[in-house]
Amino acid sequence: MKKILLLAACAFIMAGAAHAQRYAVIDTKYILDRMPEYKNAQRNLDDIAAGWQKEIDKQQAELDKMYKDFDAEQVMLSDELRKKREDQLFVKEKALRDLQRQRFGYEGDLFKKRQELIKPVQDKVYNAVQKLAVQRGYDFILDKSEGITVIFADPKLEKSDDVLKELGVK
Repeated sequence: MKKILLLAACAFIMAGAAHAQRYAVIDTKYILDRMPEYKNAQRNLDDIAAGWQKEIDKQQAELDKMYKDFDAEQVMLSDELRKKREDQLFVKEKALRDLQRQRFGYEGDLFKKRQELIKPVQDKVYNAVQKLAVQRGYDFILDKSEGITVIFADPKLEKSDDVLKELGVK
């Protein structure tokens, strides 16, 4: 798979060279790791996540104790009392799952906090890259940090509308 991506990237670059387009390669991870504001934001995010994880771990320990107590007392409980305790366990377990989803789930509190803390720094990097591309006349800037991703393309080279017309989409 990596060989295919590498060959495709090489073919892409060689094809572009035939049209005298200018390319640059950057590593956003390298850039971000050297920005103090990114490090601070990441540290804050890690601290917040650790606090939330402690909260969840505490509730998980309480739930485990409730299960252990229930298992020990189950034989001595009446059917009505056993049903009541099972319902309590179910409610506590559901609340714990909901809290986990709220804190760490898709678009949960961690996602929102990351957007709040990290995205402004990433936007700053993006704007700097875009400024560099315009100043130096780059048509494409590729990001090598997590595979090859185009993060800037000269608008005159954008052919998405042509493809949509070809497909009959207006």
